[in-house]
Amino acid sequence: MKIIVLNCGSSSIKYQLIDMPKGKVNAIGVVEKIGLHGSFIKNERSDGDKVKLEGEIVDHQMGIEYVLGILISEKHGSIKSFDEIDAVGHRVVHGGESFHSSVAITDEVVKIIEDCIDLAPLHNPANLKGINAMKELMPNVPQVAVFDTAYHQTMPPHAYVYAIPYSLYKKYSIRRYGFHGTSHRYISQRACEFLGVDFKKQKIITIHLGNGASMAAIMNGKSVDTSMGLTPVEGLIMGTRSGDLDLGVLTYIMRKEQIGITTANTLINKFSGMLGVSGISSDMREVEEAAEKGEDQAVLAMDMYNYRIRKYIGAYTAAMNGLDILVFAGGVGENSQIVRSAVCNDLGFFGIELDDEKNKVRAKEALICSSKSKVNVIVIPTNEELVIAQDTLRIVSEKKKL
Repeated sequence: MKIIVLNCGSSSIKYQLIDMPKGKVNAIGVVEKIGLHGSFIKNERSDGDKVKLEGEIVDHQMGIEYVLGILISEKHGSIKSFDEIDAVGHRVVHGGESFHSSVAITDEVVKIIEDCIDLAPLHNPANLKGINAMKELMPNVPQVAVFDTAYHQTMPPHAYVYAIPYSLYKKYSIRRYGFHGTSHRYISQRACEFLGVDFKKQKIITIHLGNGASMAAIMNGKSVDTSMGLTPVEGLIMGTRSGDLDLGVLTYIMRKEQIGITTANTLINKFSGMLGVSGISSDMREVEEAAEKGEDQAVLAMDMYNYRIRKYIGAYTAAMNGLDILVFAGGVGENSQIVRSAVCNDLGFFGIELDDEKNKVRAKEALICSSKSKVNVIVIPTNEELVIAQDTLRIVSEKKKL
């Protein structure tokens, strides 16, 4: 079964054409700057063929038309006709409390995703554009929604309810939802496969470190806590997001700077985090380089970044009453031996001990702890697209049996 996996952002479309159940990626690409000047699409085929096309791409439907056109093109295509596409899997950021797993997309599902726009105003509208475009272009091809929030729906109430009037939770569904669910799910399961242990008998902390970053506590196969909350702002320090912040700080800044809600939201989402503290960049590679040169703000940013991760490791180890596996993933987690070392150093009392030589690994699966470590510390490159394709295959296959 050939499945297109779509991840639609506000002005971009990331996509993969995956042959399931083999998991072979036939094509991977991105459409950038939709509705903006300088729009383009890049596509790479499994045999290494690459192409970049530039032109006006006014909306997501036109972007997806470009994607489909390249996939069947004689020179750069991976398939001969649209008939070879069996299903579409969509990343959808927020499913609220309605979805505990991936689902086939129906009109009712679309309505619930629309109802969750207030919870993810930057993401759900773009996800819906992708769904509606595929419905228009390929109306007979089944579509599946895979939610970032669904994996964390196993959290107990004491982990997801905020200490605000309970009536507000009941009225507006204000609670911790968590994100990066497909990544946390994949890397935790894959780590156990790599180690040859039973996923449902392990206490695991997963650390997804990219421009957006989050952690999860996974016990006996279920997410029991995660660092992101109602929105993707809470938790770890990120590229441009503040992470955990005293709410009084925000109201104080709003009063002192005389700014409104929209500007304050932009401040904590776009101009904080590593960019805000370092004053240099949201790119960890640039901040690391500046820190190595001794630039004070960069050093401070790195110290804060690593310290926050260490605090969550301590908290989640306590929450699960132990720890068996610590997993690093995401662009930073998979590539930065500096971050992994800084996070894990001096955690010997938890039974964590890195092997400096093994820790030099970049972007591949590897056990990076010493033989003396009581906790398995492992790097697992994440593969969210594969999870989306697997869920799409399962749901479409089940529907065909009915």
